[in-house]
Amino acid sequence: MSTEKVRRSSRGRTPNGQPNPIDVHVGSRIRLRRTLLGLSQEKLASLLGLTFQQVQKYERGMNRVGASRLWDISKVLDVPVEFFYEDMDSNVARQSPRTFSLPNDKLSFLEEEQGKFDSDPMNRQETIELVKAYYKIPNRKAAKHLYNLIIAMSKSTTGDKDEEK
Repeated sequence: MSTEKVRRSSRGRTPNGQPNPIDVHVGSRIRLRRTLLGLSQEKLASLLGLTFQQVQKYERGMNRVGASRLWDISKVLDVPVEFFYEDMDSNVARQSPRTFSLPNDKLSFLEEEQGKFDSDPMNRQETIELVKAYYKIPNRKAAKHLYNLIIAMSKSTTGDKDEEK
């Protein structure tokens, strides 16, 4: 058994007691989508069965949004759950509660493993969206032609690397 001292964080907050930056980011994305839809905090709250104060606390990151509540929010705001994590700065992403509770040697190992995960094209959002779109094509013969085209293009030796994005 290890005798390393494990740092603890209170309810996902930073060690100094501030709201976790990830929770603040998620809250700002809730506010962004709510605003884009023209909903007030009161209207969103009523659609979720909450008080507007609770929505306000979520949007500020003062209260963490649980998984089931985030699911409800995504349905009411008509966005996938991933929307709330998009455009997150890498410094914010490194502020997860586990970073405050794991010993530094274990944390550096996990960061290395995450780097391997991030570099795998099968884990990219673009790949997932492409596969979903492919399987939504109702004309399966056309889908097969598209598949063959993509395979042929990927084998092309004259591809221009500058046009990847």
